[in-house]
Amino acid sequence: MKRGSITAFLALLLSFVLLLVTTGIKSVQMASARTQILNGMDIGLYSLFGQYDKKMLEDYDLFVLDGSGGSGKLNLASVYDNFESYMEPVLKQNNQSLSIVQGGISGYRLLTDGNGEVFYSQAVAYMRETLGTQGIRLLLNRLENRETQTAQAEKMGELTQDSSSLDSYETEMNAAARESKEAEGQQQQASSDNFGDGNSTGFSDEVPAKTVNPVTVIRRVMKMGILELVISGNRGISGGRTDKNTLVSGRSLAQGMAMGTGAKEDNSYTSQALFVTYLTDKLGNYLEPASSGLKYQTEYIIGGKSSDQENLSAVASRLLLIREGVNFAHLMVDGTKRSQAAALAVAIASGFLVPPAAGVIQAAILLCWAFAESVLDVRELFDGGKVPLVKAAADWQISLENLPDLLGGLDTMRRGNSSGMSYQDYLQVLLFSAGRNVKIQRGMDMIELSVRALTGRENFRLDTCITAMEASVDVRANSSKIFTVTRQYVYD
Repeated sequence: MKRGSITAFLALLLSFVLLLVTTGIKSVQMASARTQILNGMDIGLYSLFGQYDKKMLEDYDLFVLDGSGGSGKLNLASVYDNFESYMEPVLKQNNQSLSIVQGGISGYRLLTDGNGEVFYSQAVAYMRETLGTQGIRLLLNRLENRETQTAQAEKMGELTQDSSSLDSYETEMNAAARESKEAEGQQQQASSDNFGDGNSTGFSDEVPAKTVNPVTVIRRVMKMGILELVISGNRGISGGRTDKNTLVSGRSLAQGMAMGTGAKEDNSYTSQALFVTYLTDKLGNYLEPASSGLKYQTEYIIGGKSSDQENLSAVASRLLLIREGVNFAHLMVDGTKRSQAAALAVAIASGFLVPPAAGVIQAAILLCWAFAESVLDVRELFDGGKVPLVKAAADWQISLENLPDLLGGLDTMRRGNSSGMSYQDYLQVLLFSAGRNVKIQRGMDMIELSVRALTGRENFRLDTCITAMEASVDVRANSSKIFTVTRQYVYD
């Protein structure tokens, strides 16, 4: 029988090899544990954010996670517990002894953060993907041209309405009336003193029978309510009303917790054009009312009032102002129409025995003519028609002779036009001219209000909608080491 033996050196060598193998196994085990923890966190975050608000995505193409659970108050503890419930099953796999020691949410971002920059960036990103490069280029060309012309027209309209022509007209006519009354009194006195002498002379302060003064009629029309003039009788007006203090723009908002990089402010012309297009596509208006909340949502962004009727009136007034500027500019360059107005002014001035006032009367006639044409334009827009931004002579609707009959011809005098700008086109331009922050805040108002109108969503608030989150968790691995792992998830 042979006896085996081992040297001290070999024993030391085997011990070192065994230690090396054991350490390697332990290292692999720890690396596997760390990988499993990271996978668990990723799956937990993916599963959590997979519970996005379906209504917000379907109606507004916004990815958000309602962090209130329907209560209307941000509940981060519940959000974290939900995340952890998805993470724990992953930690129990592969015979690893992994257990969560502690954890929490170390950062989160809300849709309303940065004065709505998060909402703005999501909306703009959606429109970029939807329109593509070519679509964006066409949008910018069309909107820039319309925005420039409309802004000029509105300034002209403001100058037209601020003009003293109608005040000068009233001054001249009142002076003529006083002189006429004094002359009549003197004539009556002379007649009584020389009764029967056959030398009395008569005076009339009225315009000749065949000459109708349209200024008097149109000035009365100008005092009527704007909606009464531009809304057809067969179309109703929504009675919707809301309390602005309960909406995003009227209350103090919850704030997110910094996550390092946040939504960057984008003030470029392109992004603003895309955001305006997003609002007109997603929100209701007079011709296409929203099904819930305020019906005229786009008009709310422009008007900022608490009721549909007030917002519609604000938009109608803006449209009338724009059309007045365009139409008055047309009259000033149309020689034929100016000649007609001059002839009528001379006739009216002669009838009142104030020939020097013919220039003042002509200016008043042109203003009234532009106003009447503008009423027909805006009425056409509210009926779903189109109106050329700049008119040619053939596009003109109301003649000078028909000016006194404006109220009777609000529908019969209008001419439909297949080209030009629609009501929605004008809304887009008006939206673009509104302040950037105003559009963002009021846009969020309308989205929040619409979701609240749904059954079971009465407590919905946009400042409880999470768009990004960072979680940090301490996990004990195999009863020997604690790993601290931090991961983020962001809706892109």
